[in-house]
Amino acid sequence: MIGIICSFTMEINGLKELMNNPEVTKKAGLEFTSGKIFDKDVVLLECGIGKVNAAVGAQIMIDLFKPDVIINSGIAGSITRNLTVGDIVISSDCVEHDINCTALGEPRGQIKFSDEEIIGIPADKDTSDKLAECCKNLGAHVMTGRIATGDFFVVHRAPREFIAHEFGALCCEMEGAAVGHVCYMNKVPFSILRSFKDLASDRAVKALKLFIQMY
Repeated sequence: MIGIICSFTMEINGLKELMNNPEVTKKAGLEFTSGKIFDKDVVLLECGIGKVNAAVGAQIMIDLFKPDVIINSGIAGSITRNLTVGDIVISSDCVEHDINCTALGEPRGQIKFSDEEIIGIPADKDTSDKLAECCKNLGAHVMTGRIATGDFFVVHRAPREFIAHEFGALCCEMEGAAVGHVCYMNKVPFSILRSFKDLASDRAVKALKLFIQMY
C-alpha cells in the first residue's frame, strides 16, 4: 500500500477523484481515505498545516494501514536560484530547520534518538528516483535535494538565506521532515515531492491565497 499525505484540501482532492471504491476511516479528527488508484492500494490523508499535524497523521497511517511507503506531497517555497514557481523538488533527505539546541552546544537541526543523532533524515532513494522520473516524463523541471521543514511560514530574506546556507536546502515548507521523522522511527520508506508556488519571499502569502482561490 502507498500512503500519501498532503496538508491542503486542494492538494489531495485530485487524488481522491482518481480513487475507486473509497472508504473513509476517522481517527483523532483526521480522515483517511483508502481505495485503489490505477490498481494500486492507496491511502490518502489531508493532515493540516504544521509538523505536529503531519507527525500525528503519519503515525496513525502507519499504525492503521501499514503502508509500504509514504509520500508527502504539496507546495513549498523555493530558496535556491535554480528553481522557480512551477518547478518541482524531490527529497534526497530532509531537515527540521527549527530545532535549535545550539545553546547546549548541539548543531542546529540535530535530532536525538536513543541510539543515534542525525540532522538529515534520508529519504528512500528508489521512491525519490521514481517520483523524479515521473515528473520529468510530464515535462516538469525537477531537482532532487534537501528539503527543510519548520513551523513557520518563511516570507523574509534573512531566514530564507539562513536556511539555504545552514542546511543546503532547495526549499522550505512545514510538514515534510515531520513525516520523514516518523517514517524513519518506524522504518517505513518515505519521500517528499514539492512543487513551488512561491520563492519564500514577502509575496508568499499572496501567492498562497491565489493558489487556494484557484481551487
